Parts: sequence; C-alpha cells; structure tokens
Amino acid sequence: MAGAHGAKGKLSLKTAQIRIDVWSDYVCPFCYLEQPVLRRIARQYQGKVVLEWRAFELRPEPVPTLDPDCEYLHAIWNRAVYPMAHTRGMKLRLPPIQPRSRRAFEAAEFARAHGRFADMHEALFRAFFQEGLDLGSLSVLLQVAAGVGLDTGTLRRTLETGQHASKVVQDEKLAYEIGITGVPTMVLSRPGKTPEIESMLAGAQPLELVQEQVERAL
Repeated sequence: MAGAHGAKGKLSLKTAQIRIDVWSDYVCPFCYLEQPVLRRIARQYQGKVVLEWRAFELRPEPVPTLDPDCEYLHAIWNRAVYPMAHTRGMKLRLPPIQPRSRRAFEAAEFARAHGRFADMHEALFRAFFQEGLDLGSLSVLLQVAAGVGLDTGTLRRTLETGQHASKVVQDEKLAYEIGITGVPTMVLSRPGKTPEIESMLAGAQPLELVQEQVERAL
C-alpha cells in the first residue's frame, strides 16, 4: 500500500492534501496489526490522503537481537499482541526467530521500484508473523518475492550489492531527526518543499483515533 488511488489514477505525494509517513519494522507485530487501520484510512480518504511507508530497524547492527523464547516476548504477546490480533481479526503467532530486518527493507524497496510494493509489504509481514520465516535469509526473501511476481534473479543481485541500502538508512536518519524512537509511528503532514507536520501518532492506534487526526489535519 504505497499510496491511495483516485478515480483518475494514482494519487501523488504532490497532489495529496495530507500525507501519512508510516515508519515500521517487519519484525514488529504492532506494525502488522496497524495494517487494517491504515488500509481503511486509505480507502476512506481516497483522493485526499496518501500513505508512504518508511523503514525503521528496531535492532540494527550491532544491536543484539532478542532471544525468540525470552520472557519479555512471551509476556508482551500474551498481554497485548494476541488480544489486539483477536480484536482486529488477524492471526499472528510468535515467530521462532528474531532476525534483523535490513535486507527485508531493501527487498521492499526493490518491489517499490518495480510497482509491487503493496504486495511485497504485506507478504513480508505474513511470512514472518504467520509462517515464522527468517526475513534475514536471502533464500526466504527470494521466495517471498517470487510469490508476488518479482524477478528473483534481479532481486538477488540487488540485495547482494546493497543497491537500496541508502534508502533504508535515509528513512532511519529522518526518523531520528524528527524524534521517532519506536514503531509504528505515523506522521501526518502537508506536502510541500518543507512539509509541515500536523501530528504524530505512536503505536498501533485504533481506527477512530487515526480518523480524528486525519480530519483535524484536513
């Protein structure tokens, strides 16, 4: 879901009234849980709002990854993830691995460049939170890409050369500059040479709250 679509084609960042930049991580369950809310927002405000997904690694090199069986993960999943998933009609399970997500972001940027970002974005989340696949694995990323119709040979070369790594770093640099420390974080702004931030929402928020912020911004 790289953006909303109007009756005459794809809404651009320049023509939208409001843009929502969403910083997320493919290994964050709350980012996946916010997907249905943002899909509803894109449909409801078609022609007025455009969504732009941005990268934010929760544990980039050299930050240690979490033990997939640690008490912290079990506690937060039992207390918050599973109940929210049930409420939102989604099926998630605690993955058996906690990989780094840099390569997954690079694969998503490859998909964006080939017009398949929305499909790849959703497929990466499903691969991790429904199938428990290792998003740090090149073979897994190629498998996911093949499933959404991308050229895996070209993707392999792109990932091996780090062609899209600078875009990931750029997204994260911008996040730090505006004070983002966790995900998901949604930044509502008015497009322009110097975007004017209207509001910032952190965490997996209910539809009503996001709607309220969009209405206020509009």
